Amino acid sequence: MESFIDIQKRLLPDLLEVMQKRHQILRSIRFMQPVGRRSLAQNMGLTERVLRSEVEFLNNQDLIDIKTSGMIMTKEGIQLLEKLESMMREISGINAMEQELKSLLNLHQIVIVPGNSDESPWVKEELGRASASSMKRRLKGNTIIAVTGGSTMAAVAEMLTPDLSDDTLFVPARGGIGEDVKNQANTICAKMAEHTKTRHRVLYVPDQVSKEVYKSFLKEPMIKEVLNLIKSANMVLHGIGDAITMAERRKTTDQDFEKITDGHAVGEAFGYYFNEAGEVVHKVPTIGLQLEDLSHIENVIAVAGGSSKAKAIRAYMKSAPPKTVLITDEGAARELLKG
Repeated sequence: MESFIDIQKRLLPDLLEVMQKRHQILRSIRFMQPVGRRSLAQNMGLTERVLRSEVEFLNNQDLIDIKTSGMIMTKEGIQLLEKLESMMREISGINAMEQELKSLLNLHQIVIVPGNSDESPWVKEELGRASASSMKRRLKGNTIIAVTGGSTMAAVAEMLTPDLSDDTLFVPARGGIGEDVKNQANTICAKMAEHTKTRHRVLYVPDQVSKEVYKSFLKEPMIKEVLNLIKSANMVLHGIGDAITMAERRKTTDQDFEKITDGHAVGEAFGYYFNEAGEVVHKVPTIGLQLEDLSHIENVIAVAGGSSKAKAIRAYMKSAPPKTVLITDEGAARELLKG
């Protein structure tokens, strides 16, 4: 038997389109508030004329307030938005996409959030919120969570709240790679611990070093202790990078950069560069978690969004443990299904 929503799609498609558009406007206001009409129109790719009539309707329904500083959500608007979430996931086909991708990528679970983080910066916050929720569901007593760096992981940190277990310890999955301090694993671990009122440890070593330097680091008691904690992690939270972007961030040597490009690498994770077939074309000698360590870790959560990340996600997932939980957005999911 067809669901009520399926019947609506056939008999009243215009009604569903209007509902989706107003839902997107409400979501955008919630993440950008207080926001002016011009900024919101630019962010959503709408004309100010179209947005004006929608905003007036939402205001008349007491779902938003229009102030001199910009538009904000009302309490009633937030409550309505929360009630709409599950319905909108079915209407937009996200639930069906999750099942299709789960089978296609042979993964334990996939969570898709609406939107495309390449086009709308606030979608990263949604990725962060979904990641935080997934982490909380998997906490069991003493938990060591190893976290990689990157802007997506930083977004996850901002979404965490103090309702995590007191027995949680955050550790950096790897050393720093010379990126902005705010996006380094050490900084993100500190932010996660601060937001959850838990503990963290730091690993003050470079991401990639020579074999001689690596051996000398292992002799340092404090570094050895943190590395042992990292290897003992029972949850890993990591991103998936675009190969060329990551190579440039690492200030890769010309020789290694040539190996990456000649090998047609499209994705990177844990210092491994993958081509579209999922083959490793280059490996950076790094301090911290290695790809083979993931098979021994109970919970592995990979977070990556944006349609531009689809190739990187597909390439990495061919080597990822099947128990991996992938948290991505609609933009990446649609590109993955095209492929």
